[in-house]
Amino acid sequence: MTRIAPLDLERLSDRQREVHDAIVSGPRGRVRGPLAVWLHRPDLADRAQALGRYCRYDSLLPPRLSELAILVTARVWMSEFEWAAHKPIALKAGLAPELVEALRVGDEPVIEKADEQVVYRFAKVLHTERRVSDDLYREAVEVLGQEAVVDLTGILGYYTLISMTINVFELPPPDGLAPELK
Repeated sequence: MTRIAPLDLERLSDRQREVHDAIVSGPRGRVRGPLAVWLHRPDLADRAQALGRYCRYDSLLPPRLSELAILVTARVWMSEFEWAAHKPIALKAGLAPELVEALRVGDEPVIEKADEQVVYRFAKVLHTERRVSDDLYREAVEVLGQEAVVDLTGILGYYTLISMTINVFELPPPDGLAPELK
């Protein structure tokens, strides 16, 4: 059970309605999960959804790599909603099912592609150690490019905010899906 009641769409303030309609008319098509929580504070929802739109749809990372970063973040934070929302997107984007399953159960994945390997290590290390070594940073820049490393860091930060919101307000996985993370 979530800790915060969903807003009644018939009783939104003018600002809440404006932000709600902007989200619905964009690529997401609906307001759910953390966005529904943030809509209680429409200016937060507005700014966060703009950052999220950039991180999800406009970064330099191809979807396969951004979805890997999102799944690593969901796993580190044990964010069931985010995991359930992004697992099918990650698989559709081309992540190997074996990689996704290893992440889900908390095993160290076997990753053959250099770009996936560096995104995985960068994301995991940054989340667990709160920084990356000079060597890992140089490797990420060599494999991805400096601007993509900036985007990767932004994606990790944004999805940490998402995961924190999910966990604080105890949002269950979307669409009645069962929790998967152990």
